[in-house]
Amino acid sequence: MTATYIITLKNCAFFARHGVLDEEEFLGQRFFVDAELEVEQGTALAEDCIDDTVHYGIAFAEIERIVTGRRRYLIEALALEVAKTLCARFRQIRRAKVSIRKPNAPVPGVLDYVEVTVEHVAE
Repeated sequence: MTATYIITLKNCAFFARHGVLDEEEFLGQRFFVDAELEVEQGTALAEDCIDDTVHYGIAFAEIERIVTGRRRYLIEALALEVAKTLCARFRQIRRAKVSIRKPNAPVPGVLDYVEVTVEHVAE
């Protein structure tokens, strides 16, 4: 096994309309995403080579495209799509762990947010 390192995109914020209820689609809300990417070292670190690592600007754009794209009823499904897409887009990623926070979840009580975390291992 080759050495790996972690790239983390933390607290990425996007406005979207995910959720089961019609009101969630109509009103929309902010969602917060963390992506922890385990990356195979390759030559990126030793040779300072951007082509052999995950460009986090592109990774952010991929996350944004998915989260602000089509509506999902479950943030679990949304997190899995983000994780799988990042693994497919960047051959260097060995594992993607994606957390999505939904601050305005429709629950009968007070809470900071609901959070779901999905982990996907690259094939």
